[in-house]
Amino acid sequence: MHGTRRRPERDIGILSPSLAARSLAWLAWALVVLTIVPGGGTARAQATPPPATPAVAPASSLGWEDDFETEDGTLNVATTVAPISSIVRNVGGTLVDVHGVVPDGTNSHTFEPAPSDAALLSRADLVIVNGLALEEPTIALAEANLREGAAIYRLGEGTISPGEWAFDFSFPADEGDPNPHLWTSVPFALHYAELVAGWLSGRDPANAAAYAANLDAFRLRLQALDAGIRAAIGTVPEANRKLLTYHDSWAYFAREYGIAVVGAVQPSDFSEPSAREVADLIEQIRTESVPAVFGSEVFPSPVLEQIAAEAGANYVDGLRDDAPPGEPFSPDHTYVGMMLTNMALMVPALGGDAAALATVPAWDTYVV
Repeated sequence: MHGTRRRPERDIGILSPSLAARSLAWLAWALVVLTIVPGGGTARAQATPPPATPAVAPASSLGWEDDFETEDGTLNVATTVAPISSIVRNVGGTLVDVHGVVPDGTNSHTFEPAPSDAALLSRADLVIVNGLALEEPTIALAEANLREGAAIYRLGEGTISPGEWAFDFSFPADEGDPNPHLWTSVPFALHYAELVAGWLSGRDPANAAAYAANLDAFRLRLQALDAGIRAAIGTVPEANRKLLTYHDSWAYFAREYGIAVVGAVQPSDFSEPSAREVADLIEQIRTESVPAVFGSEVFPSPVLEQIAAEAGANYVDGLRDDAPPGEPFSPDHTYVGMMLTNMALMVPALGGDAAALATVPAWDTYVV
């Protein structure tokens, strides 16, 4: 479980030495790495990341607990999957305690919260979920146990309209629920962060300026990540810009970055594909000259490796849509770290070069 992060320093006017060092290093890095270009985009410049010691140390020194502190004056925020927890952590910084209910590496589509989660949800000031039918059992448990004044906030419904929903291989339109994995699109992840900043400020207006400062720092990081992904995808030959994955979580990423999702192996009930479906996928890979097929960190499947071998495509294991790399406390166990790991796997397998992402740091950005 990605747990609850406790805040070690409370005064937002005076940063701890570790946080101050990281803030200065981050600002110096941001000034040389990013230049704003007309139209609101970002252009990358050659730069060296800030020194590792001040940037990494705070992220690894912040503790995680199995429960909320109810008397320390911080906001208690319950989340679900790890990417959302990471986004909330970057916006809330040291002013919130964040607890992710869904354990890392768990199928979030079928996850059933434990009875003990009811007590934790009853102590949350905010429950922030993805929505779009991803975490219905957790939402139901939260609704049944919300304390007075607490609320549930849905990121997906606040980010796209029904007309923008993606219905595809594992999420067919006739079953009603859209593909919920909006966060694989970095612009959507940024919108998630903006929503979170507004919700936290609404509950804690005295610290609205701090949440805004954290959002500004995180926005710069996400803009750098977005620009790097676009540059890296731009090196992939157009004929190779095709994704065939096991878990169907890349629809919004593909739409944003100009890649076609030509298939997803996992059926809509999250079972293994039938023999007929496997044969059809092998034929599709051959017909469309798909260069690689991608496995999932959360859904290991020997079937996919067999499909790749029989179709003559490269098999690349380990794409992550809701499980950041590393362990909790490690600096790459973040949303950005997850996307960097994915690009390091995906782009070379499709014939491109991911070097444009080499200077994008993975660690958290909050300054307060």
